[in-house]
Amino acid sequence: MSMYELVAPCHFGLEAVLKNEIRNLGYEISKVEDGRVTFLGDESAFARANIFLRTAERILWKIGEFTAESFEELFDRTAGLPWEDVIPADGRFWVTKATSVKSKLFSTSDIQSIMKKAIVERLKQKYRISWFPETGNEYPIRVSVIRDTVLVGIDITGESLHKRGYRKLVGKAPISETLAAALISLTPWNESRILVDPFCGSGTIPIEAAMIARNIAPGAKRSFRSESYRERLPESLWKKAREEAEDGVRRDGTLQIQGYDIDRDAISIARQNAAAAGVLDDIHMQVRAVKELRSPKKFGFVITNPPYGERLEDRKDLPQLYKEIGEAYRGLDSWSMFLITSYEDAERYLGRKADRNRKIYNGMIKTYFYQFLGPKPPRRTDSEGAGTKESHE
Repeated sequence: MSMYELVAPCHFGLEAVLKNEIRNLGYEISKVEDGRVTFLGDESAFARANIFLRTAERILWKIGEFTAESFEELFDRTAGLPWEDVIPADGRFWVTKATSVKSKLFSTSDIQSIMKKAIVERLKQKYRISWFPETGNEYPIRVSVIRDTVLVGIDITGESLHKRGYRKLVGKAPISETLAAALISLTPWNESRILVDPFCGSGTIPIEAAMIARNIAPGAKRSFRSESYRERLPESLWKKAREEAEDGVRRDGTLQIQGYDIDRDAISIARQNAAAAGVLDDIHMQVRAVKELRSPKKFGFVITNPPYGERLEDRKDLPQLYKEIGEAYRGLDSWSMFLITSYEDAERYLGRKADRNRKIYNGMIKTYFYQFLGPKPPRRTDSEGAGTKESHE
């Protein structure tokens, strides 16, 4: 069975979360870099990585990696890659995206055009043809150049993996599904504990939490570009991966997940999205302001993405809003709170310094994931059921 190198890009700062996910799928990690994890897998990994990974942005089939300090070197080394092993004679191929960081090759448009020409020249020689119909399957190429090291891969996903298929409607400033799943994974929350998002917007954090608790594969309801690569990836591979996903769903038990928002329209959208994800019955959605957040239950979790004030006109409201968040949290005895924001005065107005914080890039926005840790619940005795060890790591 052939082995391939696959590359999974992710949000900067969340590489360790994605690495653990990939390992849990049974694949060997070959490299971890800023914003991406490279791993080894057989043909089934094309399907399983796309269907099961919650925190990857997409999956790339790595074609090669080399150093180039001039466009001449870029052409020659691109032309030296075995493109005929990847792209058939009728394949449609183009360099869909190029990025360049601290490299002598700084013009991304030139990178794209030169690499396209190099691939055409290689395939002309190998297929002994001078014109390509490009009527077959699509093979979009993504290129990353960092300090003159060029990584080349085929995008085998298509639409970004954050597009699970359930979020047909969005509210203001939505958090992506992949980032929401990663944030939840960075907390010790599990399905036996209550989770509240008081700024749920279109419902992404509660929905992703419910999908994690139910073990619903994030890509189970969507299609992927590489499903059309039948000559290499037979339909049976995808069928088997989807059957694995369906067999793994946990339907027993009641979840304690709640989503609140002051915007009635947002709650309506969140309910529709939860229904599309198949978890509407697992989440209690309600119109409620954060200052009204209270619960008699112990050892719960607040996991939320409050407004950042990225628009100038909204910033004047942030001090009062973050004061209300802090006051509500102080009223939740024994709870933990995990909050992502770019607001630099967050801790000041929350009224408490975070126990920990983690820098994460939400797109181009530098944010911090503030972690306020409550006490651990008492370990259950054998007569109450098997206890589980919990960690805040």
